[in-house]
Amino acid sequence: LSDFFRKTYGRTNASNAKPFEGGRSWAGARPEVRAIGYDAHGIAAHIGILRRFIKVGEVDLLVAELGLYGVRPDLEGLGISFSMRFVYPVLQQLGVPFAFGTVRHALRNHVERFCRGGLATMLSGIPVRSTHPEVYPDLPPTRLEDVLVLVTPIGRP
Repeated sequence: LSDFFRKTYGRTNASNAKPFEGGRSWAGARPEVRAIGYDAHGIAAHIGILRRFIKVGEVDLLVAELGLYGVRPDLEGLGISFSMRFVYPVLQQLGVPFAFGTVRHALRNHVERFCRGGLATMLSGIPVRSTHPEVYPDLPPTRLEDVLVLVTPIGRP
C-alpha cells in the first residue's frame, strides 16, 4: 500500500508522497476500514474510512471521514471511482449520519462525478481547520485550509 500511495500521490507533488515513506500506509490517523481494489497488476484503487467527530459551527458531529482515495494512473477515467459505491453499505453499518471528505480544488472535475447521481454534495468556500499529522516545532498545530468538502448522507438527509 505504501508504494501505491507514494506513486499515486507523488505525481501531484513529491511532498504528498513523503508521509508514505518507510512502508507507512496512512498519512494521519489509521483508517478503521479500507476498501482496496486489485487487478492482475496489483492495487488498482483504495479508499480509507475513519469515524471521527468534526465541529460544524458549534456542534460536534460524528462522521465517517473518507480519505486516502487513489486510483492507479493507468485506470483513471475508466469509471473505477463508481465501483467505490459498494462502500455505502459499510458506511451504514458504521452508524454515522454523514460521510465527509476533503479534496484540493485541482481535483474538482474528478470528484464532481460522485455528485452527479446524488451520492454526494460538493461544497466550496467552507474553511476547514485540521491538525498536522505530525508535530512540527516550526508550524502551528492546526492549519486552516481552503478545500472542497464532499458530504454524503448516510443516516440522515
